[in-house]
Amino acid sequence: MTDTTAATGRFEGDFAFVLLISCVATIGGFLFGFDSGVINGTVDGLSAAFNSDAAVTGFNVASILLGCAAGAAAAGKLSDMFGRRTMMIVAAIFFIVSAWGSGIAGSSMEFVIYRIIGGLAVGAASVMAPAYISEVAPAHLRGRLSSIQQVAIIAGLFVAFLSNFLIAGAAGSATSVWMWGFEAWRWMFWIELIPAAIFLIALLAIPESPRYLVVSGKKDAARSVLERITGQRRAAGKVAEIEESLARDHKPRISDIFRGGTVLRPIIWVGIGLAVFQQLVGINVVFYYGAVLWQAAGFTESDALLTNVLSGGLSIAAVALGLMLIDRIGRKPMLMIGSIGMAVTLGLVAFAFSTGALVDGSLKLSSSMGLLALVAANIYVMFFNFSWGPVMWVMLGEMFPNQLRGSGLAVSGFFQWIANFAITLTFPIMLAAPGIGLTGAYGVYTVFAIISIFFVMWAVKETKGKELEDMQG
Repeated sequence: MTDTTAATGRFEGDFAFVLLISCVATIGGFLFGFDSGVINGTVDGLSAAFNSDAAVTGFNVASILLGCAAGAAAAGKLSDMFGRRTMMIVAAIFFIVSAWGSGIAGSSMEFVIYRIIGGLAVGAASVMAPAYISEVAPAHLRGRLSSIQQVAIIAGLFVAFLSNFLIAGAAGSATSVWMWGFEAWRWMFWIELIPAAIFLIALLAIPESPRYLVVSGKKDAARSVLERITGQRRAAGKVAEIEESLARDHKPRISDIFRGGTVLRPIIWVGIGLAVFQQLVGINVVFYYGAVLWQAAGFTESDALLTNVLSGGLSIAAVALGLMLIDRIGRKPMLMIGSIGMAVTLGLVAFAFSTGALVDGSLKLSSSMGLLALVAANIYVMFFNFSWGPVMWVMLGEMFPNQLRGSGLAVSGFFQWIANFAITLTFPIMLAAPGIGLTGAYGVYTVFAIISIFFVMWAVKETKGKELEDMQG
């Protein structure tokens, strides 16, 4: 089946409505990005407040990812039971609890508990937003609308970086006491309460996914939503298409990811591969430890935080370019461009760090190598946000058949967060380990970027322009 809307050039639905509900869903992506970025400027504050060493600090930073893995794993099944929108509402409440609790925490254990609650929200939102958008977006717009998720993630990162920079600047440092007698790093977490509250309120105004409504037997409600999304003429036919795709089998269940009861379906392995490689190239080391990274390379705290703001701005530009091209050149070519670009730039970063010398226990680079590391790292971030950043989420939202979408996203999301946890936890350990340091860490990420080129070449199939009902498992 082809996308007749794309073929005729006419879109009969309410585009403003489709864009609005997609943007509301991606506020979860904004919070995902904010939660990922806010920790960047609070590492020194956490170490000082909780008197923690490198390993404990690494766990404090990475603890949210345990919640992310659990949230992603559970969200697929729960969303098949209760709906995509319902699970996003639960996630919004968890975001609010986590933002407040992370700021008031008085010990590492208390902080970790609140961060895990935030992780449950991030994991659920990371799975539900792509699923929701892919299920409300027409096929010819799906890539661009799904890419808004990555725009929102990067916007959240950028706002967190900017907020951290401004708060630290106003207070004097992240560890200094600021308003009402609370340290600046605590306020960095509390700022998240504003977008979290907006997310909760906005979710109450959008409809449930029409595909979930059909699965639940609410065909009239599904048709009403589809009339606004696709136009009245196509709505009834779309409901019939969804029913037909579901009638081929049974209601979605987690066991559908297995073939023959014990072996994961090939499409699930591809989803896991996309999710894991997105993390193994080390992108979240830049997101979570950017300030630590640049201070290790000789930058001051203020300059390091400002560099994060620059990276965030470049990331937004890169993902905006990806958004414009994804439905034109396709998903697979963009992944290939990204993998090749990241392999080259990561290699340059590793080379630049290899030339450094330890001075009083800190790595010092020459001015030329410091500039090379800075430029190459920012170009690497741009390649990621042009390609693997948005495309992975787009493909996970659309590559699975209706029968497998919730469970396929859940399993892929679970592995994505486990890989994220492993990379985040091991970076400070590698940074402190003799003979590894920044050179070894970025060498490892370079190798994974090279391997990802061959994974895309051999395993990934193009999904551009296909209807969700035509996806095969």
